[in-house]
Amino acid sequence: MQPAQLAPEHFATYPPLARKVAVDGLDVLRALPLSFVPLLLGEVIVYDSKFPAERREVDAQFTHVRSLSPAGRRQIMAGFEKLILPPDLEQVDWVRAPGEFSERLSAHLWTSQQIDIFRAAAIQFLDAVRANIPPPPPIAPRLTIVMIGQGVERNAYPLFRKLRPNGTYFTAVDPRDGLSLVMQRAGARASAHPIPFAHWYIDGGASASTVPSGIETVVYHELNGVREAIVAKMRATLRAGLGTEARRSALMRTVPEDVGLQSGGDAGVLNHFKVSVLSEGAGVQFFSTTFVQWAAREVLRRAQPVTLVARFAPRMTERSMNDALMETPRAPEADPAGALVDADMGAYYTWLNQTRLPGADKSALVVWFENHREALAISPSSARGAQSDRRLNLGELIDSVSV
Repeated sequence: MQPAQLAPEHFATYPPLARKVAVDGLDVLRALPLSFVPLLLGEVIVYDSKFPAERREVDAQFTHVRSLSPAGRRQIMAGFEKLILPPDLEQVDWVRAPGEFSERLSAHLWTSQQIDIFRAAAIQFLDAVRANIPPPPPIAPRLTIVMIGQGVERNAYPLFRKLRPNGTYFTAVDPRDGLSLVMQRAGARASAHPIPFAHWYIDGGASASTVPSGIETVVYHELNGVREAIVAKMRATLRAGLGTEARRSALMRTVPEDVGLQSGGDAGVLNHFKVSVLSEGAGVQFFSTTFVQWAAREVLRRAQPVTLVARFAPRMTERSMNDALMETPRAPEADPAGALVDADMGAYYTWLNQTRLPGADKSALVVWFENHREALAISPSSARGAQSDRRLNLGELIDSVSV
């Protein structure tokens, strides 16, 4: 079947919101080449489990294509039209299984040396969409707070080396009630801007005793059952002799119902996110520091929040994935010092990911060595490459850089 033959009944198995997007966008889908339509449908079919920011990006693609003249559509799709598809790929049920089409297309593009043509076409298209329909700025300047070094009593490792050139290093922060002050500030922002999925708390250990309302939580220890189910699936794919790509595909098809979570509504969207973090990230199933870093990256990329609190916790002593995947793994040993080094780099990557979002020039980042006096702040009001010995508590530091 070709895109021009699409009809409303072809989307009968799609979830409600996805079905509406596809049916309402039939005029666009019918006018695009087969090499592109399944890729767009791959985004549409999971529309119901996407965050509002992601849904806007899908909607923008339809809006942009619809705004073009026939000549403009041909121009923006020229790169995709050049791609030569094998007959067996054209026979894939790309409406109901766009993910399978995408996987097989990727393999074909690599083997046929067309991947560069595809990448150039994709970049040109997405750049055109963003130029025509720029993503909206955040409703408030973005604030990310990262806590590192939980459980470390003494430290000789020089912290924040990669971040210091971009902000101010504080040496006299009062550590008392630091976690409570962080959560109070996050809760105040959630109350001032009560928007779904705009405020997040990620923890690599056990959750803070009190998480204010209006904040989405993703806590490592609370997902033990989900992690165990996904690890069991990983072991099953290894025993079955599946290759790397096949194992990855099997994990990416995991849905909340497979691991005992519900779908539907905002709770379902959050559960889909939790499952995707644990099934798509490498090492997140075993190392809590990797879990926090990956979850923070995905929250920033997908939900584009205005408030993010990411708290690293001690991870188990580093070991190989083969050892971790053993049916009877040895008892884990906590490594707070190693986790501090991981988290210090994780804070840097979190800042980099924040800089890629709309409104980055007004955003702020605070990194605190938990229960210690060291912290770092990057914001429009923070001096770059500076050091401050000013005495203040963590709430005052947050207030000085955030709105």
